[in-house]
Amino acid sequence: MHALPASRSLFSRLRYKHLHMLVVLGSSQNLHRASQTLNMSQPAATRMLHEIEEMFGCELFERLPRGMRPTALGQELLLFAESALTRLDRCAEDLAARQQGGYGYLSIGTIMGAAPGLVMDSVAEIKALKPQLRIRIMGDTSDQVIQSLEQSRIDLAIARRNAITDSQRYAFELVGNERLLVVVRSGHPLAQRSQVDPLELVSAWPWILQPQTSPARMALDQALQRLALPAPADIIECNSVYSMQQLIQLTEAIMVLSESALRDYLRMGLVKALPVDLAGKMEPFGLLWRKDEPISREMELFIELIRRRATAAP
Repeated sequence: MHALPASRSLFSRLRYKHLHMLVVLGSSQNLHRASQTLNMSQPAATRMLHEIEEMFGCELFERLPRGMRPTALGQELLLFAESALTRLDRCAEDLAARQQGGYGYLSIGTIMGAAPGLVMDSVAEIKALKPQLRIRIMGDTSDQVIQSLEQSRIDLAIARRNAITDSQRYAFELVGNERLLVVVRSGHPLAQRSQVDPLELVSAWPWILQPQTSPARMALDQALQRLALPAPADIIECNSVYSMQQLIQLTEAIMVLSESALRDYLRMGLVKALPVDLAGKMEPFGLLWRKDEPISREMELFIELIRRRATAAP
């Protein structure tokens, strides 16, 4: 193929249909399925892919006996295409909201530990100030929240610091941390004890834990190693905080979650924190946003509300 053209010339030829084609093909990794999704013939889809590859002067997908997969350069272009299409869709939603007399659109991704108090209280406050502001909230792990920010699916992330947050592409502002608690349901045999033996907990009782890659699970594993205790053998692994809170009411299990995620359950007396420190420490979390995009008035206001609550927190 020919040499890579100058960026201005290249992007003047790149069209929405090309970006859509790349995203669909990247998802299906099969030209026949991609052509069906795009409602075009397979020969037409093949011609379009060749046209895109000619623009970039390189092969973007490796042809395999069954299907295809993006090359390293193709993967980079897929990330760009996904981000560009998401931004176009988001811009259209924002304009539509403003045309209808609203205040625009704000999409937030947050770790669940920060959601019950800091984030939700700030959402309630900004909605009181701007009732017609459209807000979308996505709760997930830090890795997934940051990935959504990279793909421009959200405007603002509340997540833990990692290598991506230290990138020059993002601004990161520390706002707080979660306190982890070891809890059982209120009617559990351990709930009335003033003292518990950590060894008994890990050896004699079932546990409900988040996946091994989650910060809370890693903090627990580190604490057990520090205390020379074995890992629990009887484990239900669950990545849904809501499901974990339901499961603990139905079992004799022990659970580790952030105090903020347990706030309502503790207040209602549905769970009891055990007098033991097995949770260890987690990395603090903060606000994260893309530096290369202007901050809307609504996002600026929401960030300020988060700052105030974080400063006022004990």
